[in-house]
Amino acid sequence: MYRSRPEGSIDREILNYVSSLKDDFAIFFYDIIGSEAHVIMLHEMGHLSREELVELLKALEDAKLHPKPIMNRTEHEDVHESVESFVVEKIGMSKGGTLQTARSRNDQVMTDLKMKVRNDINEVSVLLGDLVGSLLESADSNKDTVMLLYTHLQHAQIGTFSHYLLSYTESLFRDMERLDELYSRINQSPLGSLAIGGSTFSVDRTRTASLLGFNQLSINSIDATSSRDVVLEYLACLGILMITLSRISEDLILWTTDEFKYIELADSVSSTSSAMPQKKNPDPLEILRSRSGGILGNLTAAMTVLKGLPSGYSRDLQELKSLVFSSTTTTESSLNILRFVIESSTVYKTRMLEIAKSSFANAIDVAELLTSKENLEFRSAHKLVGSLVKLAICNGKRTLEDLGDREIEQQLQASCCQIPIKTLKEIIVACGAENLLALRKSKGSPNHSEQVEMILQNKMRLINFKDRTAKRKKAIDKAYDDLSKLVRSYTFASES
Repeated sequence: MYRSRPEGSIDREILNYVSSLKDDFAIFFYDIIGSEAHVIMLHEMGHLSREELVELLKALEDAKLHPKPIMNRTEHEDVHESVESFVVEKIGMSKGGTLQTARSRNDQVMTDLKMKVRNDINEVSVLLGDLVGSLLESADSNKDTVMLLYTHLQHAQIGTFSHYLLSYTESLFRDMERLDELYSRINQSPLGSLAIGGSTFSVDRTRTASLLGFNQLSINSIDATSSRDVVLEYLACLGILMITLSRISEDLILWTTDEFKYIELADSVSSTSSAMPQKKNPDPLEILRSRSGGILGNLTAAMTVLKGLPSGYSRDLQELKSLVFSSTTTTESSLNILRFVIESSTVYKTRMLEIAKSSFANAIDVAELLTSKENLEFRSAHKLVGSLVKLAICNGKRTLEDLGDREIEQQLQASCCQIPIKTLKEIIVACGAENLLALRKSKGSPNHSEQVEMILQNKMRLINFKDRTAKRKKAIDKAYDDLSKLVRSYTFASES
């Protein structure tokens, strides 16, 4: 159908090589409603008769019902050609041949892709909100679950499991913000730009944009048909999100080991060994960790495809579709899996507290109290407490509280600090794992009141985010519903 200058048929092997039909199933629906909006606009602008419009709309509505037969036509290069061929076969060339009036596959494919990615952003956002909701619920029930916090995978400070969970909600809220901002750039219609330089037909691009739920136009016809930076941005957003999910997975994998035993995965999300009967493996989390690399690979592949292209459409751009669609699928399933793992896992609070109590992770709190209460400059306090920790370790002690009076006096004399032994011991006791969190004063710390405030604020943020996502989805659904009603008004009127 498209071979006006080349003679004969394209070689079958070449056709198979350039065909995008296997990826185009994902945009089949969008291609059809984009065509419906286009022909309605052409009729309203006087380029199609009402009879031609009605026949085109009926054929396009019929096409919606037969995606597999249409998309399995291996003699076509892409969804656009398959749908147009179906329409022509249905109503003849005299009417079906008008479908592409004032339109190119170049503006058509970008319109389809933007509608698909726009929908994907909303779906990912819903699942992301669900995961954050699960993290907040778990944080709410673990505000007083004392645990060690780590830097360099070494004991660092004492905190709470709630504080840990809330740290990742902050990362995920930034992912939400990135998707929100991207949505406005995705939601711009390229339709009506034709191949690269617009059309001699008087077309109403604003009308088709409105019919398809776009908020504005991609105004420059070259940019509209050949730029894919918003696609890169979408892949980057998914890549950053998946890095966060992968890091959470790594923590959970580590904490399910017998060496930690902070949490236990539910049997329903665990795998076993073919040889070792005692094994309970966190395979879903390991797969998630691995698949995050695949999405980063897709982003790199997409950037590599684009980096050397000249302005204007090139067929290379076709290769982006599979990268986008597979990245969306992987991200959506990963969000679901991680939420299920979070909701079904058992947190061993007693174990976390036990490890925290037998740690020197309260050393910084002891040093700070020496500074604030005994007027000892921090660096001297830091050195004194460090020497106490070293002495305790050398003498086989598990905590600073295990040190005897003579050992403490020895270090006080060596450091020339004029602090009574009794005072230092009282400070060490005050910094016990179960007590010291009440001493934390800084904003955003694991102090109980700070946890309560952060959870409340984040629940409000989540409500607002879910509301924005719901409004976006509602606006698109309304646009599609109004378009469907308009299509029916034309087709039903012709039948009556």
